Amino acid sequence: VTDFIDVLRYYRRTGADVSTLASRSIADILSDHSILSSVLLRHFPRRGAERTINNVNTHGINHHHTFLSADANTTLKHACKLLHTHSLDFLPILLPEDMRVLATITYTTMLAHLVTHFREQRRLFDDTAFDLGIGTYNDDVVTVTLTQTLAEVLHTLHVNGLSAVPVVDGEGKVRGVYSRSDITFLASASDAEDAVANLDMTLESLMAQRRTDVTTPDALHTCTVAHTLQSIFEYFAQWKFNRLVVVDAEE
Repeated sequence: VTDFIDVLRYYRRTGADVSTLASRSIADILSDHSILSSVLLRHFPRRGAERTINNVNTHGINHHHTFLSADANTTLKHACKLLHTHSLDFLPILLPEDMRVLATITYTTMLAHLVTHFREQRRLFDDTAFDLGIGTYNDDVVTVTLTQTLAEVLHTLHVNGLSAVPVVDGEGKVRGVYSRSDITFLASASDAEDAVANLDMTLESLMAQRRTDVTTPDALHTCTVAHTLQSIFEYFAQWKFNRLVVVDAEE
């Protein structure tokens, strides 16, 4: 769904006739160099120095050229390395005999396994995530405001290689999280033209339309710098969500 949203961004930015989108195949879209080299070009999140994979700069990579997966014999360590190195949200697990998909794993899957099966007495898990340097803090945190349009927010996520971003009000307090996989603006659209027009909605309008009777992995969950790594692991495993926003006492 995130690729489809990015394609809608392309049509909005270029002013191309979006009514033709319904007649285009996935293969046709993925062979369109102007789309691949812009909205579908993968940017990786900043992690210290400029990133490289196999000596290739990862500022922008076309992740549609290679299908990354693992098989049932892959170790958890290697699966975690693939998720982290390639900044993947999930990793398909295939049966090598006939390439059927056995399962997909995520960071949440890994954390649930660790909490259930792994016991470690060392001090590491009693330290806070902040003290261990886990997470992004201070000026490196990317945020958006309620008054920004969906198109602006999606562009911010794209260029920073992020899957979600905290939404703050005029005082800098966290009011929610916006995820690239949020399809609220699509649900209210009757056709592709409507979907593209909805990209001009503000986040405030969009978040007001969200259903409140469901819980998604992208709902806002917070912690503080005082939370230990063990408590964070258990929190992730219990509630099956994707991210924590670290806040101060006043949020």
